[in-house]
Amino acid sequence: MASLVSIHDLTKTYQRGAEKVQVLHGLDLEIEEGDFVALMGPSGSGKTTLLNLIGGLDTPTSGSIEVAGQRIDRMSSGQLSHWRSQHVGFVFQFYNLMPALSAQKNVELPLLLTRLNAAQRRRNARIALTLVGLADRASHKPSELSGGQQQRVAIARAIVSDPTLLICDEPTGDLDRQSAEEILGLLQTLNREHGKTIVMVTHDPKAAEYASHVLHLDKGTLVEQARHAA
Repeated sequence: MASLVSIHDLTKTYQRGAEKVQVLHGLDLEIEEGDFVALMGPSGSGKTTLLNLIGGLDTPTSGSIEVAGQRIDRMSSGQLSHWRSQHVGFVFQFYNLMPALSAQKNVELPLLLTRLNAAQRRRNARIALTLVGLADRASHKPSELSGGQQQRVAIARAIVSDPTLLICDEPTGDLDRQSAEEILGLLQTLNREHGKTIVMVTHDPKAAEYASHVLHLDKGTLVEQARHAA
């Protein structure tokens, strides 16, 4: 299977006061199209930094990042913003839903950046909500939904534009075990049945079991890779 993400000699250094802190050290990585990757490692190992670089939320100090044949490390901030809107869906730990909007309207938000008309946006959002099992909650606001349901809405919002890549940062970190397992099962279904390529940061070994491929980082370096049986 072809690589969707190709990373070569990637470094990231932050300036903290007078001190330079190198977070990633010459990292090489290939992520295949259709893979479900879990990134694990201790706090400060570079997991979220790597996730943000793959998703185009940050830029590297040096090295290359190619996603679906495009060198995103060479893009300007404006180009990256446009690229993200077309190719990446994001799922965060705390949902980031707009509290005054219904589930339907929250899911429609990414589509406001497209040329779709209002009827098309409503239709696509309803399809995404159906896919995550929440079509019957379309008119509910976030405060009227459980944590697990709010995360389902966030996932529907992330996939409504049919992105190339789904980026998940601790997507179950704020959920109870049952809700977490439901969300992880949903992500696994999106990967296996709908072909979504997923990169997920998690500290939870049980969550990582849902992925097909686990990467362990330590001090900005890949120290271990494991592939689960299909």
